[in-house]
Amino acid sequence: MRMLALSVLIVVCFGQNLLAAEQPNFLIIMADDCTYNDLPLYGGQNAKTPNIDRLASQGLTFNRAYLSEAMCQPCRAELYTGRYPLGNGCAWNHSASLESMTGMPQHLSALGYRVGLAGKVHVKPTSAFPFESVTGFDKNCVRNPTLNHSLAGVSEFMVRDNQQPFCLVVALVEPHVPWVMGDASAYPPAKLKLPPNIADTERTRQDFSNYLAEITYMDGQVGEILETLDRSGLSENTVVLFSSEQGAQFPGCKWTNWDTGLHTALIARWPGRVTEGQRTDALVQYADVLPTLVTLAGGQTKKLKYDGSDFSRVLLGQADEHREFVYGMHNNIPEGPRYPIRTVSNGTYRYIENLLPDEVYIEKHLMGSRGNGELNNPYWATWVWSSFEDQDVYRLVRRYIRRPASQLYHTAEDPYELTNLAGTQNATRLQKMMQTELHRWMKSQNDPGAKLDTDEAIRAARQGKHLYQAD
Repeated sequence: MRMLALSVLIVVCFGQNLLAAEQPNFLIIMADDCTYNDLPLYGGQNAKTPNIDRLASQGLTFNRAYLSEAMCQPCRAELYTGRYPLGNGCAWNHSASLESMTGMPQHLSALGYRVGLAGKVHVKPTSAFPFESVTGFDKNCVRNPTLNHSLAGVSEFMVRDNQQPFCLVVALVEPHVPWVMGDASAYPPAKLKLPPNIADTERTRQDFSNYLAEITYMDGQVGEILETLDRSGLSENTVVLFSSEQGAQFPGCKWTNWDTGLHTALIARWPGRVTEGQRTDALVQYADVLPTLVTLAGGQTKKLKYDGSDFSRVLLGQADEHREFVYGMHNNIPEGPRYPIRTVSNGTYRYIENLLPDEVYIEKHLMGSRGNGELNNPYWATWVWSSFEDQDVYRLVRRYIRRPASQLYHTAEDPYELTNLAGTQNATRLQKMMQTELHRWMKSQNDPGAKLDTDEAIRAARQGKHLYQAD
């Protein structure tokens, strides 16, 4: 009897060790407020990112990856829960997910993982996101300057237990404002080629130079993190994901539903499993990442409630497509007066509904000033000033603050979405189809539209009393 019990114990222990050996580690590296197509990998003509480029040469680049809200807190809540904003409860910036929500820490720890986070957290409550805190990277995205970083905590976390796989998120704070890190002299303002959705003023060029310097600084951190992984000896069995998060703090990017707000860079590397140096047009969303990790870890996603779905077949070269549509929303409170927006994209076309088109769009962090009168973003004042004499600048200012009820863009041909096709004769059928799909998604999320973007709704959310919540 003792021999039988011993044999069972040996089999169980051996099986657990074998499972741990087969399960990949996960390393997720996130930038902060980095417009995807400011990276050379996606056509950016200014920034230098040798480490991100090298990572892409070793893995799979997603041409069409998106998040649901172009704001730090909602997009991270989506990533960590696999749920859309109303599904997890975080549908406004600086709000909280539902107390009952579970996500990456719980779902992967149930499969035997250590789950840690270094750097910027920016999700709450802690009960819903019980990441192990890993030291070494600044948690404050608005510090001037960013604190010096150290790889010691990341290294210790990676190698602490070779019998237990790890999932580690390293959430960097660059290139979030203030743009104070890196060597801006490498980007002379007069020599920059500004994106067409950014007004060309002298102050904008100066700030864009500082922003590009932070991108390169962020890229250096990516290189250091990957070197740390290499030194750990665990690279071969680690899935590395890099994401640029949402668009930068320039008008038309962060806090919008345009492509330069919601489109994110996504690179996946897994030596020997993910083909090197390839790109895919498969459409994916932040909500899809956690189900994918759970699948790769050997878990069953059907037992867990996700809005997203597993795209591991795309990673492993077994499929070229994933989903038909991606969805987005914006609730402007508390960033400014209410201005609710909803969008749907199939990766080729984007349809946007501005639910209160008679209102003026105001984003206080980008357009406003602090209590002492100092402007948050001085370049915006130069846009307004220049708009009196420069029609191109005027059109960009008007595009930002006054928007029609419906917008339709051929994003594949017009990546900065400057030509609105809504209401044109040739686009009628497409517009109707995409509008129907957007409304279907809103209904599935119990989304009341403009009623969601109110002080009452966000006060309730902060108290855990969500007035509107997806099933």
